[in-house]
Amino acid sequence: MKPYATVFFSAQILSELAGARRAEVLWKWVIAFVIVTGILAVFNAFFYQRKETLIDDTWGRKEKLYCEKMFSMDYADIDKQETHDLRAQIAQNENWASWGFGRIPYYYESCVTGVLGVISGCVLITGLFTSSVPEKAGSLTVLNSPLFLLLSAIVLIGVSALAGRLYTKSESYWMNMTETATFGNRVFSYFGFLSFQRERHTDIRMYEQQNIIHSYLNGENPFGADSEIGRLSRGSMGVYAGLGVCISTLITGYMYIFTCLKAWGGAFDVGSITQYVGAATALAGNIYALLEVYGGMKVNTEFTEKIFTFLDIPNAMYQGSLTTEKRSDRKYEVEFRNVSFKYPASENWALKNVSMKFRIGKRLAIVGENGSGKTTFIKLLCRLYDPQEGQILLNGIDIRKYNYRDYMGIFSVVFQDFQLISQPLGNNVAGSMTYDAEKVTKALNDAGFGDRLESMPEGLHTQLYKDFTENGVEISGGEAQKIAIARALYKDAPFIILDEPTAALDPIAEAEIYSKFNEIVTDKTAVFISHRLSSCRFCDEIAVFHEGKIVQQGTHEDLLLDESGKYYELWHAQAQYYSEEAARVLLTPAS
Repeated sequence: MKPYATVFFSAQILSELAGARRAEVLWKWVIAFVIVTGILAVFNAFFYQRKETLIDDTWGRKEKLYCEKMFSMDYADIDKQETHDLRAQIAQNENWASWGFGRIPYYYESCVTGVLGVISGCVLITGLFTSSVPEKAGSLTVLNSPLFLLLSAIVLIGVSALAGRLYTKSESYWMNMTETATFGNRVFSYFGFLSFQRERHTDIRMYEQQNIIHSYLNGENPFGADSEIGRLSRGSMGVYAGLGVCISTLITGYMYIFTCLKAWGGAFDVGSITQYVGAATALAGNIYALLEVYGGMKVNTEFTEKIFTFLDIPNAMYQGSLTTEKRSDRKYEVEFRNVSFKYPASENWALKNVSMKFRIGKRLAIVGENGSGKTTFIKLLCRLYDPQEGQILLNGIDIRKYNYRDYMGIFSVVFQDFQLISQPLGNNVAGSMTYDAEKVTKALNDAGFGDRLESMPEGLHTQLYKDFTENGVEISGGEAQKIAIARALYKDAPFIILDEPTAALDPIAEAEIYSKFNEIVTDKTAVFISHRLSSCRFCDEIAVFHEGKIVQQGTHEDLLLDESGKYYELWHAQAQYYSEEAARVLLTPAS
């Protein structure tokens, strides 16, 4: 609004200066001009700050929306590569040109500004068409004809529409550049920040990996002057954009000629020329801006479509309605009954006709070569996936009938690729901002983390890692694994599942965990996945997986008696790496 106020008051002041030059009138216009433009400037500053705040808030809400979608999505969809590719594509579109939701606030602002500008321009320019040229002007009276009003409307709307069309054509090239720009953004996002990742510096120094990084960063830049985008900017894309701007200037030229001719004919004074030309120019600019927004929104639709494709991914997994019985005796019996499963887009069965019952309160070890189906078995047990064939039963009822969150509540799992977060130690163990400090401490002690806990500067309140504070504590892989085990113990679920729980521990720490294992798991049903067969002997039963099937099941001693069995083969393949005596010492319970 401020530009139009400036045009209006400037016109009034010029008219008075070119006419009667009345001081009292001039002062009134000048004072009104200062007050109005000052008020508008204050409002402009206020609304600008408000706009910036809302845009920042919109960005935060957008990211929160994506996070909530990921949190609420079925694990089967989260685990799909195409889901991550789609999310990465959305992020790349936003990074290289703010395509998608990032442009919507800009379009909204431009639309509001454009509409207000068009309305204000129409109000200020009305006098241009209502002021008549006097009869004494002779042939210039033809300017009073309604045909000139129609011609002016055609010029304003037609030329602006053509300019907007050319701008849209120019913008459409960006859609064709999506793949190139996305790859370029991925290259830069990956290699451009490797030098800031402290954990990579050892390998970079030792193997001179900076040569690889330089080759990418110094290679062809998809956004550079000589890139395809650069060539198009100098070529057809730039030509269309330039023509759009050039053609829009025709409106200004036409309005100048029309206004000056009417003023020459005596329709109005010199001050009105300033008002009408300024208003017409601004009006044309706002019409062009609205058409530009229309073209941009049309192009942006292609990018927002990907966002809605992501947000509209349905939750196909049945959530169930039965409440999982809260049993104080922890008598939860789980049975796999002819279960078969294959991953999406895979032709091979990860598991085939697997049948097994969990013996309540016992320790089960699951062993097998890589790719034999061990982790898939656990994912199905925890209902991260549903099988395509067969049933998994909890106390005789198909687990799909139980409330999803209730069912997951009976499992504590330490996955091989577990993750801790950069938060205080106690919050990591409890998975909550509030927790029972005494229970957390006991879980850490049971997991073998007691001595380290005593040395921590702020105990359970010690921040892990340095992402948020310089006082954060960096922990080793073995320490992190103990914290992950403590996290599973704190949950105190009837089933505890440990996937390679001691892989990052030294032999002494490993022996400490095993010696206390029965004490740690108490009356829970424990499932233990391991590649290290010597560490499975403390279990009541061992299930041997091979090519998606359970090929053997029994105790360590019984399985070793079958010299043609898979367990015997695996045991003796590993025997060269440890002596019987070493294994015996490792597994001897502490007195």
